[in-house]
Amino acid sequence: MFSRRLAVAGVTALVMAGLGGCSGGTGGTHTSAGNHVGTVDDAPAPAPSPDTVSGLRDEVRHVSAVTTRATRPHLVRRCTDATRRVTHTRRTGSGKRRSVRTWYTTEHYQRCRKVRQGTETYRRVTRPEHWCVRLDDVGGNRSRDDIWYRVTRTTYGDVFAAHDRARLEFSPLGTGC
Repeated sequence: MFSRRLAVAGVTALVMAGLGGCSGGTGGTHTSAGNHVGTVDDAPAPAPSPDTVSGLRDEVRHVSAVTTRATRPHLVRRCTDATRRVTHTRRTGSGKRRSVRTWYTTEHYQRCRKVRQGTETYRRVTRPEHWCVRLDDVGGNRSRDDIWYRVTRTTYGDVFAAHDRARLEFSPLGTGC
């Protein structure tokens, strides 16, 4: 009886430890895009994913979109009345008494297509909007400083709110700014 209680207690302890390890309570914040932006209070992750970078917050930059006015053909839908000949067939009887009767009718429909009618102006994006973060000591290497990473808007907001020189960890969209 005592050994059974001991076994149940052991299994319960293992399940509790497993669930505690899955809780992910390492601090920091998660962005809505699923990126984890950690702060200096975070415990180091055991094995970061290969697309995650870490380092000290140096600078952030928002590069606004650049647009220009451009023109393109203005297309309108133009329809014309049209007709087509439709064949109807009726089969009656079977065997030698089988007969086929065919007659024709005219069906009216609209034939539509897009045609050019003048031009229209629109705003063309020549440089898209993007958000950048510059890190120092990337990956714990003190010689890797001033490296720019492009990030999502939500990650940028989280990094912008972090203190200067805070240790950050996030998944970038690309390098350079």
